[in-house]
Amino acid sequence: RSGRSAALRARMEERLLGARFRYLNQQLYTGSSRDAARLFRTDPAAFHLYHRGFEQQVQRWPERPVQRIVRYLRRRPVSLVVADFGCGDCTLAASVKNKVHCFDLVPLSPRVTVCDMAEVPLADESVDVAVFCLALMGTNLQEILGEANRVLKLGGTLMVAEVASRFEDTRAFLKAMTQLGFKTVSKDLSNSYFYLLEFAKTGSVRPGPTPGLRL
Repeated sequence: RSGRSAALRARMEERLLGARFRYLNQQLYTGSSRDAARLFRTDPAAFHLYHRGFEQQVQRWPERPVQRIVRYLRRRPVSLVVADFGCGDCTLAASVKNKVHCFDLVPLSPRVTVCDMAEVPLADESVDVAVFCLALMGTNLQEILGEANRVLKLGGTLMVAEVASRFEDTRAFLKAMTQLGFKTVSKDLSNSYFYLLEFAKTGSVRPGPTPGLRL
């Protein structure tokens, strides 16, 4: 009987975790990156809960997007410097030999530099590859991707892996990216769970609104 009540409790806890995860997800999608930084600064436990919910969700996928990015980097020179925006538990940094700057809102690992993704402590044109792996959140995407442009060297690579269902209009999104100084190198839209997009930095951000940059 104790086994049955333990199973029931575990199921209820999982349901509760799922509900809180969805609530936090909603907060992250509908506020700016600054709001997210503030939210997790005041409630670090919420970030751990969010990360657990996130892990549970991705575990059900046939493939983890971070592994695709790991494979991509392993084919490239190890001398390339990488910036991982929204790095979580630093799986990427732990899986490649490259120097990886890890940024997130809460340090799940000692490697993490805590900051707002729209304001990372890196010099202009100091990295070769910028990565957003399921990390494009907030209403100020233009600012966040503009920051990736700032830290990337000319010709540098931007890798974006994002939940497929978040793209309302992929073509409009890719067009908006050209205004942010990026050209599309490759796009893999074949996975029903996540899309993988590769961009190259062609120049600096052009001023003006980018209406297609919506997720």
